[in-house]
Amino acid sequence: PFATWGADILGPFPISKGQCKFLIVSVDLFTKWIEVETLACISAHQVQKFLWRNIITRFGIAHTLVTDNGLQFTDRKLNEFLAGLGIQHKVTSVKHPQTNGQAESANKVILTELKKRLGEAKGAWAEQLPEVLWAYRCTPQSTTQETPFRLVYGSDVMIPVEIREPSFRRAHFEESNNEAELRINLDIVENTRD
Repeated sequence: PFATWGADILGPFPISKGQCKFLIVSVDLFTKWIEVETLACISAHQVQKFLWRNIITRFGIAHTLVTDNGLQFTDRKLNEFLAGLGIQHKVTSVKHPQTNGQAESANKVILTELKKRLGEAKGAWAEQLPEVLWAYRCTPQSTTQETPFRLVYGSDVMIPVEIREPSFRRAHFEESNNEAELRINLDIVENTRD
């Protein structure tokens, strides 16, 4: 996981809080985990800040970044930044945008969900992003048959519905068993490190 990320820009959208009208979207090609940030303007500097804040400091240094050939992605300083970290930058051609298919697919999901949720309140799209991302991260993906959340964190997510109507997992939760299982997992980690 987190070795190869696809990145793309979505927008322009109607102006929302902070004068934002674009999204930068990045998806891990293995787990299908999506990271998104709203932007007022598109620039290589903004892309670099996003990659540092949302990808590198959270998930580690990737092996490969796949993008289209937009100016924000082909900028010399951005490519020097990526090269300095040892990240290969693969640029798709205009004629074959499907090469960055995961990012394009994530874009479609985000757009579809935003349209469903917004109706006439077009300027509120940025406020809906957390819910859209939550829904995506908790939905099994057809290619993996797992949720991105489970692939990233190794456990199922506790959804708000479980608080009102407890699932089997929540109804039978015992803290002592949980602590014992955590100790076992930590022992496995120690053995793996040795």
